Amino acid sequence: MNDLDIPIFKKSYDLYKEFYALRLAVPKQDRYTLWQKCESLLIEVLEGILFASQQSKSEKLPTLEKTSVKLNFLRVCIRLMKDIKAIDAKKYIIIEANLDEIGRMLGGWIKSTRER
Repeated sequence: MNDLDIPIFKKSYDLYKEFYALRLAVPKQDRYTLWQKCESLLIEVLEGILFASQQSKSEKLPTLEKTSVKLNFLRVCIRLMKDIKAIDAKKYIIIEANLDEIGRMLGGWIKSTRER
């Protein structure tokens, strides 16, 4: 199986594409600060997932846990973007639902890695 076919990677990849499409809707003052931080975190989450998928079982857990922390910080930043009205509530709800699903998938992967 190709690493790019992993459901959590596909979900994160699609979320990035969706998030990227919001760029021009974000006010310029926020685009180069908070939006850019969110974009970086999202890329780091993608990188962590891909990296973990190619690691041995013993190396995988620390990478997944680090990725989970980045995902949680991304959630906080996205919520902050909504609260300062850099993104509208409708977009926030869509992004948050995707983040929740990615979080559940990541949590399941962490749990199954711990149990091995």
